Amino acid sequence: QVRLVESGGGLVQAGGSLRLSCAASGHTFSSYATGWFRQAPGKEREFVAAISWNSAMTSSADSVKGRFTISRDNAKNTVYLQMNTLKREDTAVYYCALRGSSWPQSDPERYDYWGQGTQVTVSS
Repeated sequence: QVRLVESGGGLVQAGGSLRLSCAASGHTFSSYATGWFRQAPGKEREFVAAISWNSAMTSSADSVKGRFTISRDNAKNTVYLQMNTLKREDTAVYYCALRGSSWPQSDPERYDYWGQGTQVTVSS
């Protein structure tokens, strides 16, 4: 049974920073790609960033390029999302996900396991 637990969300002013963490258990975390997605009220879940099993490959949505950075520490079974220069439109529930492949994908349908999400609220 795979379990993903996100943390680090909260309320932050526009222009501020947050770092989200996602701790994995019950799976060979180090062999698989992981991703971050977000969902704002009334909107579909959207891709934010993803990283390969060995951190050699990363991808991110155009809306967060240059502001968000995904990374992972396989020794700690944890993936991170560093979010800088936050904007009000970044407000959403952020989810981490793990897929049964080594390489990242932006399609949420390609992911097999999901966390419960963590709320990020950016105020003006």
